[in-house]
Amino acid sequence: MRGAMSSITALVLAAFVGYGAAWYFGMVEGNFSALLFLAAVVTGIYWVAERLYFLPQRRKAVAALDANAVLRQAELAKMGINQVDDNTQEARSRLIMQPWWLDWTAGLFPVIIIVFLLRSFLFEPFKIPSGSMIPTLLVNDLILVNKFHYGVRLPVINRKILDNHSPERGDVMVFRYPPKPSLDYIKRVVGIPGDEVAYLNKKLTINGKPLPKVALPDFFDVDSMRYAKQFEETNGERKYRLLNDDDRPSFIAGADNFPYRDNCRYSTEGVVCKVPEGHYFMMGDNRDNSLDSRYWGFVPEQNIVGKAFFVWMNFGNLKRIGSFD
Repeated sequence: MRGAMSSITALVLAAFVGYGAAWYFGMVEGNFSALLFLAAVVTGIYWVAERLYFLPQRRKAVAALDANAVLRQAELAKMGINQVDDNTQEARSRLIMQPWWLDWTAGLFPVIIIVFLLRSFLFEPFKIPSGSMIPTLLVNDLILVNKFHYGVRLPVINRKILDNHSPERGDVMVFRYPPKPSLDYIKRVVGIPGDEVAYLNKKLTINGKPLPKVALPDFFDVDSMRYAKQFEETNGERKYRLLNDDDRPSFIAGADNFPYRDNCRYSTEGVVCKVPEGHYFMMGDNRDNSLDSRYWGFVPEQNIVGKAFFVWMNFGNLKRIGSFD
């Protein structure tokens, strides 16, 4: 039994390692949520089996060992032998100890299930991979995303089972990239269902009302070693900073053929879009260096992951730690 379980567990662990390696080297398209869910299920099965079968079997073996030791001592006492070497303690330790294949499965289950539940329903960490949200978020910022702010969703399939807040204009939101849902993107909510969003000549207008935009000192991007025009934009009650690059044209080049593209009108000045029901229009704060809804369309409600709200670490700049708008 032990030999069979050892071989089966080795194959299971090898499959996890193989999948992780293939994902790392780009051979397969990974899904960490699904991988974590599968790990929780597999280790959970081992954990239940340990509690209901394997641990009782080991305890039974220890009890049998103790009974045999008592019987042997009684027989030796009848023979007048009262002092014998007692090595049962070492044998008991070997019998009760978890084998490696349970230690690496059932032993990890409590940690994996806690991580899975926290990540699925409360908070999930993300790393900012690009500069599309500069100056609000910098490359390599490690952020936390509130998974329940927009409602509770089932992990892996991302289906909402409990409503909470609806996304508001100005929220920084993580979502599944519509052209490739296995990727997570982060942008700012600019338009909500029913809004008409116009971004013409680098000026944002919502439902015919231009958003106030105040010039700030130029922003110096350390990575590109360049200065950019910086502004403070007001969207409802939200105020946040954004960048514009005077060297970039206003027109949107290379927009995809996305769902509801007929809701958008493109021109040399930019784009005007009517946001359909159940969808959101997203833009990066680095307006001229962001691949967002202007190019690939609207974000469906079912693609929402959560609301980004806190930088918990940036190893290159500890001053980045804190909340953001």
